[in-house]
Amino acid sequence: QVQLVESGGGLVQAGGSLRLSCAASGGAFNLYGMGWFRQAPGKEREFVACISWRGAAGYADSVRGRFTISRDNAENTVYLQMNSLKPEDTAGYYCARARSYYGGINVQEQDYLYWGQGTQVTVSS
Repeated sequence: QVQLVESGGGLVQAGGSLRLSCAASGGAFNLYGMGWFRQAPGKEREFVACISWRGAAGYADSVRGRFTISRDNAENTVYLQMNSLKPEDTAGYYCARARSYYGGINVQEQDYLYWGQGTQVTVSS
């Protein structure tokens, strides 16, 4: 019933920027926290950023200061603005909705119930 669709990935040079979008349908979007995770070939999926139902944001140390997560409840969409991109940021990026409504910041995969199919981000040096 709940569907998440990511978009905005692509190929960019190091130092460039991209903005990812995640459009959600089904459920009460405004009541749930949302998160972004990424996974590179041969590596485990890792937390990138999250935003609570009330708008509090959390970031992985590797992206803090470069990435910004935001949400537009009127559009049922969460965004990830990525600046100063590095080759190490190359990965598939996945949007996820928290398992429980309300609550705060969630940084573990187990805290999320619904996942999108991902969008690829490739950063060249």
